[in-house]
Amino acid sequence: MTFERFVFYLFAAVLVFAATMVITRRNPVQAALFLVLAFFTSAGIWLLAEAEFLAIVLVLVYVGAVMVLFLFVVMMLDIDVATLKAGFVRHLPLALLVAVAMALEIFLVIGSGTFGPDNFPAPAGHGADYNNTAELGSLLYTTYMYPFEIAAVILLVAIIAAIGLTLRKRPETRYQDPSRQVRVHKGPDRIRVVKMEAEK
Repeated sequence: MTFERFVFYLFAAVLVFAATMVITRRNPVQAALFLVLAFFTSAGIWLLAEAEFLAIVLVLVYVGAVMVLFLFVVMMLDIDVATLKAGFVRHLPLALLVAVAMALEIFLVIGSGTFGPDNFPAPAGHGADYNNTAELGSLLYTTYMYPFEIAAVILLVAIIAAIGLTLRKRPETRYQDPSRQVRVHKGPDRIRVVKMEAEK
């Protein structure tokens, strides 16, 4: 067994362990931290597959931004752990059914004639002048240009929908009118002098 294969099996074992802990831990903060570990080990596996750009994007975007946001939201919310424990056993049959369906789909995809491991030969070593980012950009903007643009439009629609949901008018919220604020004068509009008798 080569050292590269040993490192792959080690990272794969850590990844499976971290993913299992994500779905089995009842504390959301611990689950989010195990998800960070899963992202780091996935980035290590991508480095072994010579996908350096995807590995660094996974670490920067998901670990550096998304998971920090998840942890911030989870730790700021007052989550009742007792309620989570009470609903865990109740939803267990549905969760097992979904897990079996997902495992079946994965085995169907891996064992098919199109996506099987025989159709993807082992990547050959590249020279020192190989640029992973340039190769990825060339594929995205030539072969996969239309799926890439469709995914970008879907993300844009999701962003617009999220902004539209958060900007709805609420009657109990006080709003400021900047046009009225700039039209005030320095006299009676801003300061009102109240005369009071001196106290003895």
